[in-house]
Amino acid sequence: MTVAAVGAAARRNQIPLGIAYMLGSTVMFAGGNAVVKWQLAAYPLGEVAFGRTLFAFLTVAAIVLPRGLSQFGSMLCWFLAVSVLSLGSATAIGFAAPLFTTLLSIVILKEKVGIHRWSALILGFVGVLIITHPGAGTLTYGALFALGNAVLISTVAIAIRRMSMTESTETLTLYQMSIMTLCTAGLLTLGFRAPHWSDALMVALAGVGNGIAQFWWTRSLSLAPPSAVVPFNYLSLVWATILGFAVWGDVPTPGLLVGSAIVVASGLYILWRETLRRRRPAVPAPQRR
Repeated sequence: MTVAAVGAAARRNQIPLGIAYMLGSTVMFAGGNAVVKWQLAAYPLGEVAFGRTLFAFLTVAAIVLPRGLSQFGSMLCWFLAVSVLSLGSATAIGFAAPLFTTLLSIVILKEKVGIHRWSALILGFVGVLIITHPGAGTLTYGALFALGNAVLISTVAIAIRRMSMTESTETLTLYQMSIMTLCTAGLLTLGFRAPHWSDALMVALAGVGNGIAQFWWTRSLSLAPPSAVVPFNYLSLVWATILGFAVWGDVPTPGLLVGSAIVVASGLYILWRETLRRRRPAVPAPQRR
């Protein structure tokens, strides 16, 4: 490899920094999702979707100013899921995404995923199963929409990783928000209700938070392999549980607490492993004599 190629590869594999961006995005996403669930009880889906996306677009444009259709489909599935499920349940079901992302990373990006990442991913998914305790009555249409969101968001994560080879984080995020804003504008035909100023402010704040979260999420995937940073999305479950209890009085079940602990442990394990790997001195190649 040339010196330039080595430098480019190093810039795209800053895993601790990528993890930091992913952690920040989970906080911003959780706050925005809580506002969305609150507003969906009073306003049409299309109106809330457009309001949040519009302000997210304006936020990203202010910062820097592919995948847009997959992201729009993912967002639509998420809105439909969270409108009928609790915030924690919808978030937990969506955590099948890291498993899909890892599979796509192997098939499409040809990335090597070691036993430690696989173990942490499987452990995190077991935590999700404990939370959702799937059974005969679990697969409601809300759960199916949440699963659809997981599949689509995985394709977006892979697309970001591939396109980041030639496009900047700013360009990728701006493309995404432009397409999503146009698509959600079409949803306004399904219904519109003039919001109270306080509700409009809440949707605007959710949009600003979503714009920052989208930028950080994209930045995270441009800095590190998806299989390394996507498992930290599991922490969204913690934020969703806290917000669900504080706003809607959703009391965490024992399964939710145990599963959440497993989920968080899986993410911390990956961070610990990656930190150890980066600290190991490089072994020089043997010289020919």
